[in-house]
Amino acid sequence: MSAATTTKGELTRAAIVSAAHDLFITRGYNATSMRIIAQKANIALGGIYNHFASKEEIFKAVFIENHPYLEMIPAIESAQGDTIEAFVRNAAQQMMVAIGRRPDFLNLMFIEIVEFKSIHMHEIISETLPRGISIIEKIASKQGNLRPIPAPMLIRTFIGLFFSYYLAESIFGNFTPLEFKKNAIDYYVEIYLHGIIKN
Repeated sequence: MSAATTTKGELTRAAIVSAAHDLFITRGYNATSMRIIAQKANIALGGIYNHFASKEEIFKAVFIENHPYLEMIPAIESAQGDTIEAFVRNAAQQMMVAIGRRPDFLNLMFIEIVEFKSIHMHEIISETLPRGISIIEKIASKQGNLRPIPAPMLIRTFIGLFFSYYLAESIFGNFTPLEFKKNAIDYYVEIYLHGIIKN
């Protein structure tokens, strides 16, 4: 196979994934057919099957290739701070910036959860877990004392902090009183680090 043929195939596959991404976001998964994806990608319906066996396989490619972990993990890894608290606060801010560039993600996440019961998440978890443990080790090396909580649970709770913030932002939107939004991420991090009960 020549390099030109390979490049053409890669371009076609990328066009399919891009078209499907836009359609899944705007129309939803069930209202998007293989025919509609092919039309938007500007290829014949038969040509789509040279790259993907099914619509689910296309969604899996869209979900994995557009998952914000691609931006979030490097953002967290680049966080700064001499203490655990400073590092976690900076990491949370970096995550918010990264996810702010991905307003489409919540739509994809709901399709993954509702339509597929999160079956495609295992690949993302497999890839991100070692890097997540490395981040936890970096946090543990900072000034301060971590409670004896297993690293996988620290990763899970940090991701949970992020998703609960992101989901609440989507629910409240721009139509709620300022008190629901003002310095929200700072309070999330404060509660994550120190809880809500006064010492």
